[in-house]
Amino acid sequence: MYSQVVNGPAVEASVVDGDVWLTTADRTVEIPAMWLRDNAPDALSRDTTSGQRLFNIVELPAEVRVEDAGVINDRLEVVFAPGGHRTSFAIDGLLGDTARVADLDHRSERSKTLWPQADAADLAPVAWQTYLENPGPALRQVVEWGFVLLRGVPAELGQVTQVAETFGYVRETNYGRIFDVRVEPNPVNLAFTGLAITPHTDNPYRDPVPTLQLLLCLHNAAEGGDSGLVDGFAAAATLRANDPAAFDVLTSTAVTYRYEGDGTRLAAVVPLIGLDAEHRIREVRFNNRSMEVPLADPARVRAFYAAYRTFAELLYAPQAQLNFRLGIGDCLIFDNTRTLHARTAFAAAGGRHLQGTYADLDGLSSTLRKLEEQAR
Repeated sequence: MYSQVVNGPAVEASVVDGDVWLTTADRTVEIPAMWLRDNAPDALSRDTTSGQRLFNIVELPAEVRVEDAGVINDRLEVVFAPGGHRTSFAIDGLLGDTARVADLDHRSERSKTLWPQADAADLAPVAWQTYLENPGPALRQVVEWGFVLLRGVPAELGQVTQVAETFGYVRETNYGRIFDVRVEPNPVNLAFTGLAITPHTDNPYRDPVPTLQLLLCLHNAAEGGDSGLVDGFAAAATLRANDPAAFDVLTSTAVTYRYEGDGTRLAAVVPLIGLDAEHRIREVRFNNRSMEVPLADPARVRAFYAAYRTFAELLYAPQAQLNFRLGIGDCLIFDNTRTLHARTAFAAAGGRHLQGTYADLDGLSSTLRKLEEQAR
């Protein structure tokens, strides 16, 4: 076929050994025939309403090849063999940055702005009314920075779930749809005491772990009880740069997180630092209160504890912690797989009462994509 793009740079398509090669003035892209057939967008291949495939991989010829290809009106026209199936693709989608596919995963460090050193200016509270009128920037902050602080939220019982439902769905656990963070007479968790809590991940013993946590301040007149946040991804990236061997130990050694209480028995076996398929940081689970290290090969145990200590020193470093005090009507939303949270000890006198709930990043990401698509 004769190949030309009517609008945009000239693109030429050629068939080499059954695959398609697209050539522009500055680059050549090879696209395998099987990928093209599997991703064919035509009505015989995809449901026109849902966009879902109408065939299984085993229904395609194992030796599928492109018989003919050409560029017409900004689209790649393709004929496959055997069978003669015809379809077409938007050229810009085929020549676009392949990294965009990975960017669809908002969980990896690829889409984050890391903050190895905390700065009070980074807190940047967002007024509740501003958020309601345009939630996109605040949700984008959660994805990129790992947290956002909403200010002026109605300090009412149960309101925290309504905040979660502005962008997603409540993740109910054995603690219920809502949990109260205050001093209790018979606490099932140290969070329900006045003790200081060092930077940690919540519920690391769940699989999957809740990826978002929300905390709404209803009352805070106690002495102490200040909050803190630490960027776990930044600490992990620093560990990778400064001590690659320790990073490898923590990404390859599985520990057990366990919770037993109130009739609940939970456990998850995971490494402290989780990676994606491209070995980028995707998750941090860190909670000294509920972690069990397997008694394995002594040399490996010693290596793990050395790496664990080094990582903990990064997480506990004063300069890494963003400290602030939640006031009445402040609602903190943070990525529980990245942003560790902490608090200082507080006295029961005066009272401190937060209500919390869990949600998940997939709901937030879905809402954010829809808002940003509408804004374009």
